[in-house]
Amino acid sequence: MDSDALNTFLVVHRRGGISQAAKALHRSQPAISRRIALLEQELGVPLFERIAGKTRLSDAGRVMVPYAERAVAAAQDAENAVRALSRNNSGPVALAVTGTLAGARLSTVLKRFARQYPDVALTLRTATSAEVSDLIRRGEATIGLRYDRDRSRELDCELLFAEPLRVVCAPEHKLAGRRIRRLAELRDERWIAFPEVPGRREITASHVFALFLTHGLGEIAWTPVDSLTAQKRLVEAGLGIALLSESNAAEELRAGTIATIHVGDLSATHEVVAVTRHGGFLSAASRRLLDIVRADFTKARSAGKR
Repeated sequence: MDSDALNTFLVVHRRGGISQAAKALHRSQPAISRRIALLEQELGVPLFERIAGKTRLSDAGRVMVPYAERAVAAAQDAENAVRALSRNNSGPVALAVTGTLAGARLSTVLKRFARQYPDVALTLRTATSAEVSDLIRRGEATIGLRYDRDRSRELDCELLFAEPLRVVCAPEHKLAGRRIRRLAELRDERWIAFPEVPGRREITASHVFALFLTHGLGEIAWTPVDSLTAQKRLVEAGLGIALLSESNAAEELRAGTIATIHVGDLSATHEVVAVTRHGGFLSAASRRLLDIVRADFTKARSAGKR
């Protein structure tokens, strides 16, 4: 059983079939089918089933996935470690970031890194927090930035910054710039928030609802919007209010296109964490990128305490 066979198995699983995997791996369908057949023959069990015309994992296949992911990631670590001996401060670095963290602070980090390591091929992917962890776990990304800690033992999570959340509204809103005593006073407002997608839970999608539940306020009226930019445009238009992090709302607050409602009994934050694979290989360039991320977010944390 080699890493190529395991990687082929994983691609068939993730792409949902032989033909899609063949396209992704730039191989013929018969070659992919043969590779899977040899792996199944070696294991003595089928890894996939055809159900209603679709390729699904068998029970054995479901058991196989996490082990295959670890083996493929370890093989990639070995290759990266050997290559790093002859290509110091070069080579690829893959960064995965929760979409709402891909703002001005990240731009500053990436510019600084690019100046120091012009020969490094840096790639950036955006995803939900759960997907960021999956990318790190599978070895498809080197460093991840997400909200809240992942409790998986396969990952190392480092708290970078607990960023305050603010209630924002249109400047014309009757409560714009004012202070209210309790969150309950906003119960009848229409809220704008990220949708909760089954199987792809995003931390930010749950904050608004969790806050109202913990305050004993029950259900609220809300509009699901899966784009941060679209959320802010709707708030600016007076079509609802939202709970946003300070950095995500900073530009609009400076421009005066949105305003803040100060809520006396509201104390909410997003924990921003850096994620790496436990025991995984980090090149010199990867370690330096992580150092720059730490320094920048530590600076933001210090500024927030003043």
